[in-house]
Amino acid sequence: MPTLAPEAPPTSRPALRRRAAFTLVAVVIATLLGASAAPTPLYELYQSNWGFSSLQSTLVFGIYALSLLLALLTVGSLSDYVGRRPVLITALAFEAVSMIMFATAEGIGLLLLARVVQGFATGAAISALGSTLLDLERTPGRGATVNSIAPTAGLALGAIGSSLISEHLPRPTSTVFLVLLALFVAEILGIWAAPETAVRQKGALASMRPALAVPATARRMLVATGPCLIAVWALGGFYLSLGPSLARNALDVHTSLIGAVMVATLTGTGALAVFLLRNVAARRILAVGASALVAGVAVTLVGAETSSAPLILAGTAVAGIGFGAGFQGTIRTVMPLAEPHERAGLLSSIYVIAYLANSLPALVAGYLVGQVGLVDTTRIYGGLVIVLAAAALLRKAPVSTS
Repeated sequence: MPTLAPEAPPTSRPALRRRAAFTLVAVVIATLLGASAAPTPLYELYQSNWGFSSLQSTLVFGIYALSLLLALLTVGSLSDYVGRRPVLITALAFEAVSMIMFATAEGIGLLLLARVVQGFATGAAISALGSTLLDLERTPGRGATVNSIAPTAGLALGAIGSSLISEHLPRPTSTVFLVLLALFVAEILGIWAAPETAVRQKGALASMRPALAVPATARRMLVATGPCLIAVWALGGFYLSLGPSLARNALDVHTSLIGAVMVATLTGTGALAVFLLRNVAARRILAVGASALVAGVAVTLVGAETSSAPLILAGTAVAGIGFGAGFQGTIRTVMPLAEPHERAGLLSSIYVIAYLANSLPALVAGYLVGQVGLVDTTRIYGGLVIVLAAAALLRKAPVSTS
């Protein structure tokens, strides 16, 4: 069985201590997910400049998720074989290229291509990053907790930051991506100086054959937590693709900030929930997450029907608790069941399920908006999330020791 690389780094290059490297990896996760949310507040500008439709908005979001899925299915386990650092440096370099493409886009064609490159880069990096956190953790469970907090915190910061930059700085559709480009260049240098935590092993090419790598010890638990995981990411997909349109339609407010506030409320309360529940038993976290999803989405639907800003924001905040707790509960119950050399493959499989739930329902919703309108689409989508969360709440997961 492969073992972790020794802690002492090679002397031929500078190296971060493991604690600093752990923090760096968490920041990289947050930055990657923040960059994925950066286009969301800009959809209104794109619509004004290029005549964007709701279907095109969900296509820009969905093509990112599908490209990310392709990366997870092909190179998601690669860091288990060639090492974490080579995969991360390459992925961040492609992410930086996508930022240049976003900054120079003048139409939907280059924007879609940028999302494809960004999605593949994120998919290539995300399982390696999560596995590195687990490799570097000194306190059991800390890596899984940070791996749940960093993505949700990053989504919140990315949405709010993109909105503020686009409204208050010149070149609103370019500046935010140039800022992110600078961050990714700095992070590439940081990862280069970080210690390697995985030993190279044979089988890299074979690992790139599209497949889901779920160890037998984790399959039953992954199936049991699946409905909650799907509900969580389906809800996130709706907010990141159609959330701004819902806010403007329900509240009659025309500013990119309102959509960003909705995304940040969902993901920010999700990050807070992960932090507050970090010492709670995994099965209880799943129950909290499923319950909060049911209640929060129900309140949000009532707010949308009555055009009530307080109800929409309150419902979004409660749903955000479910967003964070549901994902944390899945990670906390499933990941400890994998051996170190199985971590990247299992985490890739979790993210495959997550991003299928994140993208496909959102694409269908974008189509439905053109057929039945945004309000009816929101009712259907919200009802689906409630049913999935209720199913997760009623289904008992196998006992986990985490």
